[in-house]
Amino acid sequence: MASCCYPDILAWIQSLPPTSQWKQNSKSICICSSGLSQPSLNLSVVRNHVSPTISLSIFADFNLTVSLWTSKPVKTNSQPQKFLDNEAISSFMINFIQDVLSYSSDMCSPSVKLPRIGSVSNSKDIFNLSFLTLAFLVAIYEAPADLRAACLGGFKNQLTNCQLRAGTKSLMKIMGSNLEEQWMRSINLAITNWIVELQDSHGTLRTPSPLFSYSFSTYGLWKVQLYCPVIAMDIESSSGNPSADERLQFTLNYHQLEGVIQFNYKVIVQENWIDVIVSTDNIRCDIIRLLNETLMNERGVSKDEKHFPSRISLHLTPILQTNILSVSVSKSSHNPTREIGIEKGIETSFDPSSGLGLTLSAGETVSTSLKPWKFEESVYGYSGLLSWYLHDSVDGREIFSSKPSMMALINPKAWFKDRYSSAYRPFTRQGGVIFAGDEYGNSVTWKVDKTAIGKTMEWEIRGSIWLTYWPNRYKTLYTETRRLQFKEILHLTIA
Repeated sequence: MASCCYPDILAWIQSLPPTSQWKQNSKSICICSSGLSQPSLNLSVVRNHVSPTISLSIFADFNLTVSLWTSKPVKTNSQPQKFLDNEAISSFMINFIQDVLSYSSDMCSPSVKLPRIGSVSNSKDIFNLSFLTLAFLVAIYEAPADLRAACLGGFKNQLTNCQLRAGTKSLMKIMGSNLEEQWMRSINLAITNWIVELQDSHGTLRTPSPLFSYSFSTYGLWKVQLYCPVIAMDIESSSGNPSADERLQFTLNYHQLEGVIQFNYKVIVQENWIDVIVSTDNIRCDIIRLLNETLMNERGVSKDEKHFPSRISLHLTPILQTNILSVSVSKSSHNPTREIGIEKGIETSFDPSSGLGLTLSAGETVSTSLKPWKFEESVYGYSGLLSWYLHDSVDGREIFSSKPSMMALINPKAWFKDRYSSAYRPFTRQGGVIFAGDEYGNSVTWKVDKTAIGKTMEWEIRGSIWLTYWPNRYKTLYTETRRLQFKEILHLTIA
């Protein structure tokens, strides 16, 4: 488990005396050490002699200092009691965020607007998180190799600790959804590059799965947001050797999973108990390219070669079960009616060897219609289980636990070929899936003892998402399935 300790960069900067009292032009602090008598990664505050401004700089402390990143200059506070005012802190934060976003593969640099830092409750965590995220990316892309290997593990632990995870939720909220997606793509592109580098040197990296997720609870709504590079997900099964085709491997590596899970809930007070009813609002899973299309075409095989969601499984469980009386689901076990179409025909042919010279044959063809996605609800203890399974439209097998036959792989008319353009595709055109409440709005209901009125209860949402790769248009026999697992806590007030 990651430690809850991280360098409090903001507190250190705020503790500095006014620049007029400095004997040197800069003040420095170590943000990552590679060991005794070894170079370290440092942060330096540098004063400007010409104007009353300071800059921040990340540098590698070798015999000769190697500068890796420098911020834009920011004015210092004229009041002696505080080294930086809220405006200066906000300016540095915007600088951090813009430079994190600049590491994405998109050439355009979006404008960043944030509320004043004084209006945000946990501004210290947000400042430290944005700086450490930038330092993490700087270490991946800019740091010398002998220093990079030692520092990245430490940054990973700091960024996934309990305090900064809470700070991340606040940062995502003030940035907004569009910047959040760009932020995560920049980070996950860097992590993908890091993992690729480790694999090339036969190293290993155990990443938390998912690499980043968060949840929030508000009146009537639960939401979980998660992001994970495909390369960081655990491989469940594979056939063939992906490294034998470097271009295909490059394409498959540089994608990330973006998931959104939303539930609606309502609390109904009955005469003898309370009903807590949770229903599906939206389940979305998208497979997003981390590189721009030009680079993907140059080094990869095609933008249409990527994984697709093949199974989603969610468990909703009340953590404290003392007040729970029962749990039930709203959907019966599915016994689908089979649509059977029968075609009968008679064929004739001329055969001189037969007595009549005429051959007759009769036959019939039976066809069935299968829905690609099957939804199931079930109960385990006081947990409500929701599962979506993708099935092969030819033989009905579950995709996540099977692989196509050799004939299917070479058949250009197989259902999974041209899967993002076919009219009968089980995915969106971008390659993801959306399960909305209009079709999958079935509910799970917990009956709760009335002694729970006025209390805030916690529910755990635990889930798994499987991604499968079968060739789309590219000619290959390689297939694989990867799995991501996550867990979040949601809150509900019984009122």
